Amino acid sequence: MPIDSIVALIDAEISRLKQVRALLANTGEAVVKVAEPKTRKKSAKGKKTKKTRVLSPEARKRIADAQRKRWAAQKAKTKS
Repeated sequence: MPIDSIVALIDAEISRLKQVRALLANTGEAVVKVAEPKTRKKSAKGKKTKKTRVLSPEARKRIADAQRKRWAAQKAKTKS
């Protein structure tokens, strides 16, 4: 990019900033709103909260039965 075009861009930016400054100086105060990024909901202590996953009673039974089966297999393996 040629230096002349860079200087022209800088001059245009300076001009725009001078206009903004003049507007702000005439009003006496500036109110700038900055959008905050969306985050997960936080608890009272400021920690992030997790959504709890809900399982149906049938799913809980299947998981419990499978775990009991694993425990029985491990117990049988250690007795042998």
